[in-house]
Amino acid sequence: MTTSKREQIIEMFNQYDILRPRDIEAVGISGIYLNKLYNDGVLDRHGRGLYTLKNADFDQNKTLVEACKKIPNGVVCLLSALQFHELTTELPFEIWIAIDRNAHKPKYDYPPVRIFRFSELALTFGVKEYQINNSKVKVFTPAKTVADCFKYRNKIGIDVAIEALREVWSSKKATMNELYEAAKVCRVHNVMRPYMESLL
Repeated sequence: MTTSKREQIIEMFNQYDILRPRDIEAVGISGIYLNKLYNDGVLDRHGRGLYTLKNADFDQNKTLVEACKKIPNGVVCLLSALQFHELTTELPFEIWIAIDRNAHKPKYDYPPVRIFRFSELALTFGVKEYQINNSKVKVFTPAKTVADCFKYRNKIGIDVAIEALREVWSSKKATMNELYEAAKVCRVHNVMRPYMESLL
């Protein structure tokens, strides 16, 4: 490997933190070089096809970045979105990702991901891009996340949904109008209404 290619790859890691072979192939460098740098002890490999600089310092959202690299059309949702927005005490082992209900299930081995299938409207409403370690990840807004929790209350528990609603309101991370709008999109307006009214 030429010094210039090595330096170019290292510079890309300084910009993006996590790279896949296709990321460096896009700038004309063979993806094989990532594996060579891994074998030389310069990089760490996380599952199949995700590389970071050796001993890189990441915050707790590192796995969110890795999951979103693996599933670029997905959106961080439910418990993982609650954790990202600091709206729950729950600490999910998996990264919870929403994808289109008609999309093929992505193949991955790391990090552990739990897939949820959303309709087109539910998947596109309330999505916001956040910057984490020089990478962009798509996460549902606090209001949309709370509404999703009520929609999936049978999977995560009504107590978790209620706790999230109270926390989003007390922390002022969503307005009542935002919550009502998200509840309508998720078709849980009637379910959420009494809990929202209790906050007023």
